[in-house]
Amino acid sequence: MPKFTYIARSAAGERITGEKEATNQKNLAEMLKSESVFLISAQVKGRKKLTQIDIFGFWKKIRPVSLLEKMMFSRNLAVMISAGLPIVRSLDALATQAESAKFQEVIRDVSDNIRQGKSFKESLEQYPKVFNELFVSMVGVGETSGTLEDVLEILARQMKRDYDLRSKIRGALTYPIAVISVMIVVGIIMMTTVIPKITDTFKELNVALPPMTVFVIALSDFMLKFWYFLPVIAGLIFYFFRRLLKTEAGKRSFGWLWLHLPPFSGLSRKINSARFSRTLASLVKSGVPIVKSLEITQNTLGNYFFKKSIQRAKEAVEKGKNLHETLEEYSDLYPPLVTQLIAVGEETGQLVDILARLALFYEGEVSRATKNMSTLIEPIIMIIIGAAVGFFAIAMIQPMYSIVQGF
Repeated sequence: MPKFTYIARSAAGERITGEKEATNQKNLAEMLKSESVFLISAQVKGRKKLTQIDIFGFWKKIRPVSLLEKMMFSRNLAVMISAGLPIVRSLDALATQAESAKFQEVIRDVSDNIRQGKSFKESLEQYPKVFNELFVSMVGVGETSGTLEDVLEILARQMKRDYDLRSKIRGALTYPIAVISVMIVVGIIMMTTVIPKITDTFKELNVALPPMTVFVIALSDFMLKFWYFLPVIAGLIFYFFRRLLKTEAGKRSFGWLWLHLPPFSGLSRKINSARFSRTLASLVKSGVPIVKSLEITQNTLGNYFFKKSIQRAKEAVEKGKNLHETLEEYSDLYPPLVTQLIAVGEETGQLVDILARLALFYEGEVSRATKNMSTLIEPIIMIIIGAAVGFFAIAMIQPMYSIVQGF
């Protein structure tokens, strides 16, 4: 049985280090828990750090906390609190269950902060990259109103909807990305194996080549001689693309592109309408004031123009204007169905229910649209592939045709 060196905390928050024999880390955690001590980290005594297991553990520490992990955290914490368990004990139990080492550490730190007298909201605010403003604000309202378990359940449902939405979009884009990736690989193989052989033939015949052929041969020579620059170039393109997306001009340009590029234009409007409706409904239902709810909702939307429209709506609502009146000014973003139903919700006091129904409707629309996405994108991909194949065919066949005619 291996011996572990471990770091743990007592129920009073005291840091404890020691050694103990156990079959594995889970068994060690259970043994310490029976002594009212909660495991933070452990390592087999004498084991070298640079092993395959340790490398995998290193990845678990640095990878970001997934939406699915946060969803399960919210749902399980809601169940534990509703069952009467103290929040600190609930958090300690969830820390041992978390798959991500980074998330385990975050949950334990949150638990420690609560032991020291901080509120749950204040403890979560220290980790903005894990718990966003939406999560923190709703937890704060739940703490104040005594409905924390209900708020956590709402958050879990909200994240489940977001997770399903992202999964559908990711699934719809898998096929085109796979086809384009294969096309790029085939293109690289042709440029580095087939084109050089044809180039040797042209050199032997000593014939004048058209500009297209000269360009393809030059590109092939570059890839053969300076292939080690290709990863650097790809990395630089990715880096500058990411930097561009963080600028005002980049956000505006790509936001406009997604709203006008078929077949993504309609899908982009539906996704943002669904997220806007779902997030605002969750916040207002939890008791967050409408102005604060709009501010938080603005930060959850991905498209630049939708963000600006909600910012404008927030400013108008602060001045006493109705929400639907401002959204009607953005008829290119929000269809009449959205503004009309929001107007009905504001007049009847049923805004939360109306927004929830709008979210369900547009989530259904996104689901239907993503099912047909592959069919809509397929002709575009075929045109791209046809154009690429045609370009290379003309560039290589045209000189051969000229040579044959010369004979």
